[in-house]
Amino acid sequence: MAVLTETRTALPAGTWILDPVHSTIGFELPYLAGTFRGHFTDVDAKLSAGSLAGSARVASVDVKDENLAAHLQSPEFFDVERHPELTFAARSIERSGDELEVDGEITIRGTTKPVELAGTIGDPFTDGFGRDRVNVKLETTVDRTQFGLNWNMPLPNGQPALQNEVKLVAELYFVQEA
Repeated sequence: MAVLTETRTALPAGTWILDPVHSTIGFELPYLAGTFRGHFTDVDAKLSAGSLAGSARVASVDVKDENLAAHLQSPEFFDVERHPELTFAARSIERSGDELEVDGEITIRGTTKPVELAGTIGDPFTDGFGRDRVNVKLETTVDRTQFGLNWNMPLPNGQPALQNEVKLVAELYFVQEA
């Protein structure tokens, strides 16, 4: 008896728009003795065959502290007045089964750099309201100082409070455009 296996290599057909209620674009970085996490609440993205693009409004950064959010929006960090959005645009997307590799460009604080993201894509499914959905999870690590995010504070032991390597994490749920 022969066993047939299917290797999915194509993205789902059609155009898919982000469901922002169920999606998260966030970041994690080593901070003091643990990990600091935050995310953006105002995000947008679109997925279609061979294309993925998205953005996050920097003013929507959520870190569970109003004073810290204001500091992150200031010129010392994201400089929201001059750079209101973070953007990403894929140059290529490779799929092998559930695995994704995405090469693209990310723009943070007006600086654009190439980036490689790795993650997974689920099979399209129909939700309880009859809408076709697909989920994508991607992550990468960037050096925040390459984007002008240089602020830091030395601790009493001489070590910096913030590390430079930041993990960017996106959990994206898309709904097929009608």
